[in-house]
Amino acid sequence: MDFQIPEKLYYKIGEVAKFTGIKTHVLRYWETEFKAIRPNKSRSNQRLYRKQDVELILHLKDLLYNQGFTIAGARKKLREKPAAKAVEAPAAAAPAKASEQPPVESSDQLTLPLSRSYDSKLLKEIRQDLLLLRKSLEPNP
Repeated sequence: MDFQIPEKLYYKIGEVAKFTGIKTHVLRYWETEFKAIRPNKSRSNQRLYRKQDVELILHLKDLLYNQGFTIAGARKKLREKPAAKAVEAPAAAAPAKASEQPPVESSDQLTLPLSRSYDSKLLKEIRQDLLLLRKSLEPNP
């Protein structure tokens, strides 16, 4: 990951949104879903994130957007892996093409194959076959 988090003690939610590319309402939602994200609040009730919060947010972004995990799957992954190791260059491990995606293990039901490409022509043929089958199963009036 080429991005460097600016050296500050606290970051406001707008700053975090700007350099992570995640909208503020999504960050607030993630606070409700992931107990590890708990920013401090200022006297004026503004969220103040620490550097470790920002690193965790970047890791979550990779899990959810690049690796295709669901919220529940990302939660499980975070429980398995300590937060200190969670920040190790996740973007470098992402494959360049959809055809190079690692196979999804059958036991891992929490990972979604979001970036796989499907043959639209084949899908249309299957849809037509299903429609014909459905029509043949309908009762005749």
